[in-house]
Amino acid sequence: MPFKKIIHVKIPAALIKPILVDANGLPRYWSVVWSSLFTHNLELSSETLKLRYIESLYMFADKLKRIGYLDDILSDINISEIGELLEAFFIQLRNQNEITGATENKWQICFSFVRAITTLLTKSQIDINKLSAIESKLFHLGQLYGQLRIQKSKRPDNLRSLPVDLVSCLYEMLDPSEVSISNPFKRNLTRWNVFITYICMLHMGLRSGEVLLLPVNAVKSAFDNKQSRKRYWINVTTLEDDYIDTRYNKPSIKTVQSIRQIPISELTANLIQIYEENYRGKPPHPYLINSQWNRPLSHESLTKYYERISNYIPKNIIQILKNRTGKNTISPHDLRHTCAVVRLSQFLENGDTVENAMPKMRVFFGWSRQSTMPSKYARAVFEDRISGIWSDIMDERIAILRNIPKGL
Repeated sequence: MPFKKIIHVKIPAALIKPILVDANGLPRYWSVVWSSLFTHNLELSSETLKLRYIESLYMFADKLKRIGYLDDILSDINISEIGELLEAFFIQLRNQNEITGATENKWQICFSFVRAITTLLTKSQIDINKLSAIESKLFHLGQLYGQLRIQKSKRPDNLRSLPVDLVSCLYEMLDPSEVSISNPFKRNLTRWNVFITYICMLHMGLRSGEVLLLPVNAVKSAFDNKQSRKRYWINVTTLEDDYIDTRYNKPSIKTVQSIRQIPISELTANLIQIYEENYRGKPPHPYLINSQWNRPLSHESLTKYYERISNYIPKNIIQILKNRTGKNTISPHDLRHTCAVVRLSQFLENGDTVENAMPKMRVFFGWSRQSTMPSKYARAVFEDRISGIWSDIMDERIAILRNIPKGL
């Protein structure tokens, strides 16, 4: 296992974070230093992803030379061997069968890690007389390898929404009531867990991590005097609580822009309330989605839910999905894609221009100003033409809600 997490009641929650270990279970020394000094502004999910990339460089060095080789040459500031290792690692990445944006990110993060540690050591350990020579070698290293780019696949971004037939099929299949014979889950709690996550991602456009972080009191409400009605919303934010989250792949808010408020309909608010009061139980944790073991639902369990769902989708519907997207399975993030396409389509139908709709999309889905995701979804809208899936309030067409007993 490349990751270890030490958890104890006496360890402050802020210090509970993953560290890299070698095959002998010993910490990767310079990765621990890097994590301590250079990741203060990163969310845990971003830090974990970078550590996974850095671990791939460590494992490559272990296999190429010996366990601990990368830490050794970094400690010695052996610029020649560092350069040779980076070059070999770059070639390995470049020769992979499938090259994606993640491949490029892996290379850039690993190189930045090596550069950060060597620069740190240069400034703190090197004799002043040798400093100039080492800095010259570091500059040469940066010039030689820092500008290398791994050519990405020319495959276009596939951000198409799920087909209407599949969405309708999923509503019927995931009906948490007992009348749904096609539901692949038998336990009531699991059925409701799956359905609530389905609604949160499809109708609110939440990321998986955001769903798993929702507190039990996620739904907020207030009376709107201007509209003379009660309004409902959820806050997407980090949970301020003393509870120590022991999930291995701990969910987190992706960016500062991801902290936001999302309006929801009364139907959705009631649905979450039914789950909370009748099926969630009373587990010793503050998160909305509870597992059958009375622990917060994990990323791994959520992924397995949708793997199982994919296996139960009828073959004719899978063929429609494959014809449309090239895929024969669905993932939680596909639901967010679908929500984004539908929301943008609704903005345009209501008279917004693409330029006016973009800021609304950024706020609703938690994208930064630099993110190119809104423009990608704009293209998907014009390609898909699926604006007729739902009305302006998507929840009004959830036929499945008719099967939920009122007053539970």
